[in-house]
Amino acid sequence: MHNSHEHEHEFKIPLGPQHPALKEPESFSIALKGEKILGVDIRLGYNHRGIEKACEERTFLQDVYLLERICGICSHSHSTAYVQAVEEIAGLAVPPRALYIRTLIGELERVHSHFLWLGVAGHEIGFDTLLMYTWRDREIVMDLLAQLTGNRVNYGINTIGGVRRDIAPEQGKDILAGVATLEERTKYYIQIATEETTIIKRLSGVGIISKEDALRLGAVGPTARASGVDRDIRREDPYAAYAELDFDVITDDHCDVYGRTVVRLKELMESFKIIRQIVARIPDGPIAVRAPRKIPAGEAFSRYEAPRGEDVHYVKSNGGEKPERVKVRAPTLANVQTVKHMLKDRFLADMPIVVAAIDPCFSCTDRMVGIRRLDGEKKEILGWESLRSFSLGWHRARGFDVTIAEKRLHQLMEH
Repeated sequence: MHNSHEHEHEFKIPLGPQHPALKEPESFSIALKGEKILGVDIRLGYNHRGIEKACEERTFLQDVYLLERICGICSHSHSTAYVQAVEEIAGLAVPPRALYIRTLIGELERVHSHFLWLGVAGHEIGFDTLLMYTWRDREIVMDLLAQLTGNRVNYGINTIGGVRRDIAPEQGKDILAGVATLEERTKYYIQIATEETTIIKRLSGVGIISKEDALRLGAVGPTARASGVDRDIRREDPYAAYAELDFDVITDDHCDVYGRTVVRLKELMESFKIIRQIVARIPDGPIAVRAPRKIPAGEAFSRYEAPRGEDVHYVKSNGGEKPERVKVRAPTLANVQTVKHMLKDRFLADMPIVVAAIDPCFSCTDRMVGIRRLDGEKKEILGWESLRSFSLGWHRARGFDVTIAEKRLHQLMEH
């Protein structure tokens, strides 16, 4: 309890790192006055696994399978982002058929992820029937992924220079049959979301973030698009086969959890459209080119529209068999700052669905950064603001113009 009379009814409660509302260990410190949330502090780091550092001790090819295990739901997203960076450094021309197969697996993964999210969201608001239905339907797409790649999770389809498995004509028929079933069921879920008054009332006006705040806080994916931000890496910076495919970027202007639900449901319909085009248009030819064991010196920055939003991989090679540096920015790290904003002045009962609405993956997100001083005696663990300040100072000392970044840091700290 605070000492001042003014704040005598304010108190803090911890949510996590172990809590029934959280599927992963993460810590939220919530300042409350009654049932109203005054502010939230988020502490990352409980799932830090040192994957980036481990990549520097393994070969470029071994890292494909290590990075794929950053996340079970977005495994193809991470491995594709990584191999795209390595292929750019090595100057490899990936065969068109391989690019189409990568795109197919990516869209099936998006369908899998959105169905999983819809079930979790239903569970968080007490609609467990929706959880049972969507996770039943999720089995269809997971069976297709297992048929195409050999695995239901961590598909292992990517390799440097292409993909490891081809698609047979009869598999294309199975894909289309599965998509037809999933599309009919998705139409039913869209009907529920747009007509069921209980869902509409429970999700509307909860977790609000305006378009301006979404841009200011760097939101990505469905979180940003549900606030009217018309941005999708598949269109803005096409990779794989997306430049040759027709699809719409789904946006919504509700700016709340309801809008994020609508965006994901409508994105499922676009994924079905993309998958059908791939099956119909996939070109003949090889599925991979030979990649060198040693990757020439250079660096590359790769972007990928994961189900949760923009996934970024940076890879640097010094000309050897192992990367000198691998850096991963998962979409949850971009979206987690919006949670603090969305929860302010809301009720404690809204917290599970507001956190779930960004579709967080904390094992993707967690990082730990320590700075050892030159004297070697003092080691400092950096928080979010101090890490940004340190980064700005580091770049400024090397002659970079960081004026715009400094203004954004100042705005973030003010809020």
